[in-house]
Order: sequence, then C-alpha cells, then structure tokens
Amino acid sequence: MEHIDPAVMKRIDPRSSRPCEFCLELDPHFPKRPPLDQMVVSARRPVASSHITEDGYVRHRILELRRKAAEAPLSAA
Repeated sequence: MEHIDPAVMKRIDPRSSRPCEFCLELDPHFPKRPPLDQMVVSARRPVASSHITEDGYVRHRILELRRKAAEAPLSAA
C-alpha cells in the first residue's frame, strides 16, 4: 500500500486530482467522505493506489473486495 508522507501531502495540488469514478459509482456514502478521501491523482487510473489519502485507499479496496465477493463463485469442477 502506498503511504503518503505528510510532507508529500503538502505538495499535492487538489487541482491535479479528480473524484474516483469507481468509488462514486459503488459507494453510497461517497458524498459524505472528506473531500481528499474522494480524490485520485488525475494522471492515473481510478485504482486504490491512486487515491490521495490512506483512508481513500482503504475504502476503495473494501469496495473492490465487496464487488469481488458478490461475483458468482467459480465451480470447482
């Protein structure tokens, strides 16, 4: 997991970020998240590691795991 050092956080420009489309689509509580937890780095795909904050990363991973668990299990044949 990427951990962003507080010194690095000061260098992140929120104008170079955007809301995570994946979280926006799957998380009903997305609007209630703190603004930085919603954001991903613009230059990257909307994956967990592109989140600006550790909280955003963790919430994204939880959504990925829930989605994966909801898929039909493969047969063991």
